[in-house]
Amino acid sequence: MTKIATGILMGGLILGTVVTSDAGPFTKREARQQTRIAQGVPSGEVTPCESRFLEREQARIETHRRMAWSDGTLSPWEARHLTREQNRAGRDIWRAKHDAYGVW
Repeated sequence: MTKIATGILMGGLILGTVVTSDAGPFTKREARQQTRIAQGVPSGEVTPCESRFLEREQARIETHRRMAWSDGTLSPWEARHLTREQNRAGRDIWRAKHDAYGVW
C-alpha cells in the first residue's frame, strides 16, 4: 500500500472513531492515540506491521470500552482496566515511533 493510501486509510479510521464515539475521556484518548499512529505511518516511524498491531490493539480497547458501557455505567474496576489498556497502548505507540529498526 502506498504512503498516500495508508494516510487516507488512517485518516478515515480516526474520523470514524471520533464521529461515531460518545464523548468522554476514554474516547478522546483513543482518538489522540489514533492520531499518533496515523502521524507515524507517513513519516516512516511506524512500519506497516507495527501499524496493524497498533490498530488491532486500538480495536480491542474500543470493544472493551463498549462492553464496559453496555449496562449504562462504568464501574471503578472497568475504568481501571480501560486506563491500563490505554496506558499499555500508549507505550506501544511510543516504542513503535522511537525504535531504531522499525520493528520490536
